[in-house]
Amino acid sequence: MQHTDKIWPMYVSLKKVQVQTGRWSSVRWELEHMVPTTQPKPENAVLIPLELYKDQRGSYRINLDMENPTLFIVCDELSDGTWVPAMISADQHVSAGCLESDTPVLNVAMPGAVACWIEAFITRHGEVEISAHRRKHVNRRKNEGPSADHLGNMR
Repeated sequence: MQHTDKIWPMYVSLKKVQVQTGRWSSVRWELEHMVPTTQPKPENAVLIPLELYKDQRGSYRINLDMENPTLFIVCDELSDGTWVPAMISADQHVSAGCLESDTPVLNVAMPGAVACWIEAFITRHGEVEISAHRRKHVNRRKNEGPSADHLGNMR
């Protein structure tokens, strides 16, 4: 698998960490390695492409504009509780959808090189207007629309 303008193949491996909280012990999964395929494959790593999609450019922009841009590693959980990396995304909507369906997701800091690559993708394919979900029939600045009727009653 080759690195292109929309696919960046990565080797990803996780490690299981025992966490002690008071008398209780639990297991937590953490990122062990995430390296591009131009580097040697770490032991137990899985090849996963970070793939960019034009229709997710708005989400990528929001992520890049955050103080700490993040990559989301979506995992499959095996019957024995082991997490296996399955997908990498830079879209928080993908992460949220997975979490809503009880699919494990790890958040990791986005490497600077990946952030630059995503920025170049957005620049190459054009910025997407990011807008709040406003009611289009209401123009609050001009006091027009059905919600402006209450203003006439107050005058």
